[in-house]
Amino acid sequence: LPFRYGMVELPSGKMKSREGTVVDADELMEEMTDTAREIAQEQGKLEGMSDADKEDLYKMIGLGALKYFMLKVDPKKSMMFDPKESVDFQGNTGPFIQYTHARIKSILKKSGFEQGDLKVATDLALTDKDAAVIKLLQQYPETIEAAARNYSPALVANYVYELVKEFNSFYQNVPKIVEESNVNMKQFRLLLCFKTAAVIKSACGLLGIEVPEQM
Repeated sequence: LPFRYGMVELPSGKMKSREGTVVDADELMEEMTDTAREIAQEQGKLEGMSDADKEDLYKMIGLGALKYFMLKVDPKKSMMFDPKESVDFQGNTGPFIQYTHARIKSILKKSGFEQGDLKVATDLALTDKDAAVIKLLQQYPETIEAAARNYSPALVANYVYELVKEFNSFYQNVPKIVEESNVNMKQFRLLLCFKTAAVIKSACGLLGIEVPEQM
């Protein structure tokens, strides 16, 4: 089937070959990795990682930022691509989504979470924040179907961003999960974290984006 794609513009204006403003893909990917390196080092949360692992992470963040920024916009629409904005760790960006996945994996690690040993009670008094995350998780299959039907990966990209936003709101507004005194509620919320991380990883995988275990 024929597809029509919109124009990709830079902050300085449209890319035009006759004016020498076409961006070389290899140079762009290298620039994205360098920008990710600078920002990740400023965050200062990479203790214990080898230099080789850090370089792999910088590349993962940089390429994830590039892919997500491109894919979150409907392919038929024109867009403005700002490399620095795309690597921001806040907002609708790939690194924000990658960071949330790493945060969830850290929560699960600190809690000693083991999926096979988890038995969840069914009579829990859930908050609106719990319910909002569950509702979004339930929408994942239909989101994939809609994206395939409309040939639009943007639907998956924007879905995973909404899921990440909702999870972060949940995480900030419920009692600290690892310190939760109600054993049944703690087990439920750990499973909710696990499922959220799994969907984030799956959705990003559909977009060709890797997610880190630590960040």
